[in-house]
Amino acid sequence: MQEEHDAPLAPLTTFRLGGPARRLLTATTDEEVIAAVREADAGGTPLLLIGGGSNLVISDDGFDGTVLRIATRGFRLDGTRLELAAGENWSDAVARVTDAGLAGVECLAGIPGSAGATPIQNVGAYGQEVSSVITEVVAWDRARRETVTLPGAECGFGYRHSRFKADPGRHVVLRVRLSLTDARGLSAPLRYAETARALGVETGGRVPVGEARETVLKLRTGKGMVLDPEDHDTWSAGSFFTNPVLGPAQWAAFLERTADRLGPGTEPPSWPAGEGRTKTSAAWLIERAGFPKGYGDGPARISTKHTLALTNRGTARTADLLALAREVRDGVRAAFGVTLVNEPVTVGVGL
Repeated sequence: MQEEHDAPLAPLTTFRLGGPARRLLTATTDEEVIAAVREADAGGTPLLLIGGGSNLVISDDGFDGTVLRIATRGFRLDGTRLELAAGENWSDAVARVTDAGLAGVECLAGIPGSAGATPIQNVGAYGQEVSSVITEVVAWDRARRETVTLPGAECGFGYRHSRFKADPGRHVVLRVRLSLTDARGLSAPLRYAETARALGVETGGRVPVGEARETVLKLRTGKGMVLDPEDHDTWSAGSFFTNPVLGPAQWAAFLERTADRLGPGTEPPSWPAGEGRTKTSAAWLIERAGFPKGYGDGPARISTKHTLALTNRGTARTADLLALAREVRDGVRAAFGVTLVNEPVTVGVGL
């Protein structure tokens, strides 16, 4: 297991932000991951886990403890059953699955990060969520001090949520098992209108699975959501804020504020979110609160391609990013009475 001291963390994140780690370990096997976690827990040492670094905002002061970079590898496909080691690159795994003609994750193409992070955030995009295909998550249980296998039904999946996110110090994901679909080379039914339109089919239709993946990649690239070292619009964590989910009273109050600000008859985007709740678009709120694409005059700005992405233009510090995030959050709250929630995990800092 590789060990470094006073190691830069910014290069390990897609924001390219954050100070150094007092100690950085890189684990390439499950056994090394478990050993590092056990050592940190036994010594009471603060521990930070990093996979692909695509969902992290780390303090400019860095992390005064042990950072464990999970770099395990393992891709095993048996029929429609797939097992991925936590350190596997998620986007690469999606490519291999679609090349095999299997459906279920093709609309999750191009999402940066590692496979082990996908159940934590219940990664979703373009009408698919990883929870729909996860059958089991193998993890190290830090409380029980043993390896456990959690069925998908026991992972507490919700919109960008899971039991792992709710209790972030409990489990360390080691492996993810998924059940895919053999639809004779066709995709799963396309549930996202933008994707269906781009492919020239009705919502609910199917297309060759490879075409679905390629179309999603093009859509994501156009929004700066596929990593490119030369494009500062991709120096981000993707969507910085989650789409708000509002209860009936909150929704009614929101509609009143919307009418007052934008005029009677204005209809914000809305989707049923279960239990009488309604989901609306964070991007729509941000734009109409006065924060367009490219907003900002400092080293951290809103992406020129997508309103939901806050970006490092090359010289930003974490403090610059957080100042922009607070400005956007507070502006939306003042305009519409809705408080946006950050999607990336913050380390040593907060909004």
